[in-house]
Amino acid sequence: MAEQPNDPDRSDDPDRSDDSAGSGDSGRSEGSGANQPGGTPGDFQAMFNQLFGQLGGAGGAEQPEGMEELFAQVQRTLSQLGQGGQVFGATGGAGGLGGLFGAGGPLGGSVEGGVNWDLAKDTARKTSAQLGPDPVPTATQRERVREAVTIAEVWLDDVTDFPRVPGEPLAWSRAEWIDNTQPVWQGLVEPVASSIADAMQESLTPPAEEAAQFGDIEKMLAPMVRSSGAGMFGIQLGQALAQLAGEVVGATDIGLPLHDKVALLPGGVEKFGEGLDQSTTDIYLYLALRECARQRLFHGTTWLRSTLLSLVEEYARGIRIDSSAIEDAIGDMDLSDLESLQERLTGNLFSPQQTPEQQAVLVRLETMLALVEGWVDHVVAQAAARWMPSAVPLAEQMRRRRATGGPAEATFASLVGLELRPRRLRDAANLWAALQEKKDAAGRDEPWRHPDVMPGTEDLDDPLGFVESGPKRDASTDESGTDFDAELAKLLDAEERRGDDPRDDTSG
Repeated sequence: MAEQPNDPDRSDDPDRSDDSAGSGDSGRSEGSGANQPGGTPGDFQAMFNQLFGQLGGAGGAEQPEGMEELFAQVQRTLSQLGQGGQVFGATGGAGGLGGLFGAGGPLGGSVEGGVNWDLAKDTARKTSAQLGPDPVPTATQRERVREAVTIAEVWLDDVTDFPRVPGEPLAWSRAEWIDNTQPVWQGLVEPVASSIADAMQESLTPPAEEAAQFGDIEKMLAPMVRSSGAGMFGIQLGQALAQLAGEVVGATDIGLPLHDKVALLPGGVEKFGEGLDQSTTDIYLYLALRECARQRLFHGTTWLRSTLLSLVEEYARGIRIDSSAIEDAIGDMDLSDLESLQERLTGNLFSPQQTPEQQAVLVRLETMLALVEGWVDHVVAQAAARWMPSAVPLAEQMRRRRATGGPAEATFASLVGLELRPRRLRDAANLWAALQEKKDAAGRDEPWRHPDVMPGTEDLDDPLGFVESGPKRDASTDESGTDFDAELAKLLDAEERRGDDPRDDTSG
């Protein structure tokens, strides 16, 4: 029988688990704003000639009737908002707007789903370069990956009926990991990026009782504000993905199916083995076992991939950004100063507020992650037991790695306020071991055939009870009382929509 934890209190188990610069009072006045930062009224007028060109008119073309009064109104508006013209760049003038939001500007580029992806990729590339050299894997490294995956697949054939994933294994650099996983990241982060853009726009929206004096200025500024939000999130996303690429070892080791092929990063694999008294061959083989096992599970369980990704997306859709935090920071923010933006973003400018609905989603997600990683731990231990004594210390190294949060935790915390940690991993591994001892490998894998018969959170509290009697919850509900059939229908609908999205093609 699988070993059960003796101590019910496992809180220390690694597998379980101000500057008030926004007031801007010194930069405000009650007058027309002619003395505000950002240049003379003539410069301001020239900027808006360019603005109208960007919003569909011809820059420098004949001004609409009453334009001079419009300029004065805009200047007064920005003064009252505390921007004083800085929203167009620290230097003001006609070049400020195009230099900031134009195609070649720091906040220009392709905006999709609330994210400036051009800026995100550029930031990721630059941040990754700061982490050190990132060469394309050598022929020797590619051969090590191929040999390790070949052996791993043979060993896994003996311990699970889930079939191999077709296709040759891939060896990636950090940059290749970023490029190949981007389609999945888009679906995960765009909901929260849109919330950030909404919050930024709200922070510059005057109260209803004051709206009349601002006229149509808000409508003109809205595209620029949303572009700024997309640029800010693009910077944050690029930094996060670059950091994550420097820590991962494969396509799935954060617990999510970011790609549909077996892939390892030789640089990450060798970094994992630094300081260990283990051969390079064994390190590649152990991590290949884990990558191949996860990919078999994701491919062999038709509902699992959509469930995991949809849970993260559901959590992200519930994000509501506290716009007061943005208001405090945006008062004196120079949107052309990317270094300042990065510092503010790194300092958690956007702090999502977790709702009760998100807390319920988080419990379900953590349980599912624990079941996946617990199964991988158990199956890999079974596969390596006969041939690879070094798997034991390597598994311990993996536990220590998870104890520090794992490669995904900081990334998800910074992007969507979500700690992606399988807190009940040891309990899940015990459950799968107990199920195999009671039945066999096929019986252990049987619950994966349908979510209705999968263990839930309560079953992790009593693995033996699950082995004897099955799930504690009613077949149609999860442990929080949610209608499971309805939730499954939603997940399948989301997967169908994702299947129609060309961005979801991760076969490259």
